[in-house]
Amino acid sequence: MEKRPLIGILVEKRSSRKRILELYQRYHHLKLKLYAFTPEDIVWEEQQIIGFSFTKGKWKQSSFPFPHVVYNRCFNKDRLITIQRLERTIGRNKCFNSINSFNKWDFYHLLKQSAIYPYVPDSFLYHEVNISKLLEQYKLLYIKPLYGSKGESVYRLERMEYGDIHISMHTLAPRFICRKNEDIQAKLNELLSTGKYMVQQGIRAGRLDRQYFDIRVLVQKGILGEWTVSALTSRVAYDDYFNTSMCKTVCDAAEIFSKLFSAEKMDETLKSLSEVSVEAAKEAETITGLLGELSVDFVLDEQKKLWIIEMNGKPQKTIYHDMKRFKHMKLIYSRPIEYAYYLSQF
Repeated sequence: MEKRPLIGILVEKRSSRKRILELYQRYHHLKLKLYAFTPEDIVWEEQQIIGFSFTKGKWKQSSFPFPHVVYNRCFNKDRLITIQRLERTIGRNKCFNSINSFNKWDFYHLLKQSAIYPYVPDSFLYHEVNISKLLEQYKLLYIKPLYGSKGESVYRLERMEYGDIHISMHTLAPRFICRKNEDIQAKLNELLSTGKYMVQQGIRAGRLDRQYFDIRVLVQKGILGEWTVSALTSRVAYDDYFNTSMCKTVCDAAEIFSKLFSAEKMDETLKSLSEVSVEAAKEAETITGLLGELSVDFVLDEQKKLWIIEMNGKPQKTIYHDMKRFKHMKLIYSRPIEYAYYLSQF
């Protein structure tokens, strides 16, 4: 009897092992053994892992040998040493999404030198620029931590016609107003006292009925080990919120585009989104090592031009659970397991 590959999903907390494993177990139909584990479950001295699995119709915790392939669903920023040690143990190119907490500046620099540079807003390291001069040039800026997700600690700066600068977080309503005779740099230094930040050219995103929206493209590898698009969705923010992570609804991107474009232009835009996202994923791997999935976030500006505003190495999948009539649930959970199976064959 042929030996089935052993695939491990590395998760952050023991309490989430069953919930996460259940989804991946439900949607794949390959001959393999799947278990979930945390960094704390690894017993290095015995080369064993205390894993959680579905065995003989029951969920249970058991002792497992090291897997043939590891799919990392932990943010690597705090777990990198563990993940690197795992990679040394199970072999090269057997652990994917090892680096999934992306440095925004590294990715900006990478994409700006690639074929998809026209889709990338100008960006700068915060400590290297004069914010007043950048506001004169762009009128609108975003200041983002180099590491971060869900719009946390992202500031929106807009230079108003009369010279005041509005500083906002999450919503358009300003949290602070810097008068034209005040020092904006001093105010920002006070707000950004900890951490490293980058400054991004502000894209004046188009709105639909007063609501901002983005386009999230989920790109994954499957059974053939090649990048492909699994889902194109839009997160629609609450009225006057610019942070689309705080979204009112999630829908298929085609629903939004059908209100903005002709049928021909919609197909063209959806095709561009797919092609650019696959290219961005290929570029990302040159600095992260092996990836099996990532998401690329776009906005459409007021002239309906596409811009990449973010890339995420640990795509949030719960957003798809909130969608009505989402047709690709099987894909988003089966493809990483298919890719793990693909890697196990070498």
